[in-house]
Order: sequence, then C-alpha cells, then structure tokens
Amino acid sequence: TRDIVLLPIGGVARLERMPARPRQELLVAIAGPAVNVVIAAVLVLLMVLGGRPTALSRLGDGLPESLLLVNVAMVLFNMIPAFPMDGGRVLRALLGMRLPFRQAARIAAGVGQVVAVLLGLFGLFVLHSWVLPLAALFVFTAARQERALVEAQATPPPPAEPGPYDPAA
Repeated sequence: TRDIVLLPIGGVARLERMPARPRQELLVAIAGPAVNVVIAAVLVLLMVLGGRPTALSRLGDGLPESLLLVNVAMVLFNMIPAFPMDGGRVLRALLGMRLPFRQAARIAAGVGQVVAVLLGLFGLFVLHSWVLPLAALFVFTAARQERALVEAQATPPPPAEPGPYDPAA
C-alpha cells in the first residue's frame, strides 16, 4: 500500500501494484472491514464486561454504543459490492477465481455501477438526502475508471509505424 487517501465518505488505499492472484486481492479487500469487525467485537466485550446493556435500542446512547454503531455501519457499507469499496474488490476477487481477470473486473465494475445508481436513487427518493447520491456518484465514477484502467492494461498498443525521420524506414 503506497498510501491511504481520506475522503469525506471514507478512505481509499492506493496500492503500488495490484495483487497478482485473486486470493491475495481477497485478503487485502477484507482486511479493512475485518478491522472494523474486531473493533466492534472489542467494544461489545468491553460493554458487557462494564455492565452496559448491548441492546440494539441503546445503540448511539453513549460513546461506546456510538462507536459500535459506526463500526458496524462501516462494515455493512464497505461490503456493498461496488468499486472502489472493499465489497467490489471482494466480488472481483471471487469472480477472478473462476474467470479471467479482465472479465471479472468488467462484471464487478458493472455490478458496482448498478449498485451505485440504486444507492443514489434510494438516497434521493427514500432518504431525501443528497449525501448518499453524492457517494453513489463517486462510486459510479470510480467503477467506470477501474473498468477503463483494466481495459487499457489489457489492450496491446498498436504497432509503431516508421516515421519520416526513422532510420529504420
């Protein structure tokens, strides 16, 4: 991982290179949500040991409950199968175990764009909020860029034609 870019809707890890095998990508993709699961489990353990109720109706009442709620929400949101979120990378890795990488990437990016449109519509018409459609726009654009990058890497460059000053011509 070269660095992590923090955005208003979360962080994006920028990798120096893509993992060579689908299993490697799967492990990298589930690492982030796994951290949130561990944090949530530790919070539940601390709440139980501290005698605090862990009922769903109490979530958000105090700092530990709020942190638990945020970590669970982050796991659920990040595992939505849409690029560049971890769920989209998990989907591509799982597809890549059975399909060629290019085809797996194409399918995962397409699923990501459909999910982004659905999330945007849900945000606009159900939640009456602009936040989810804004995140959906980011996801849709990132999925399109990911697909274009994979297509560009898979397409061989055209053969070079000798120019007027080419000594080999």
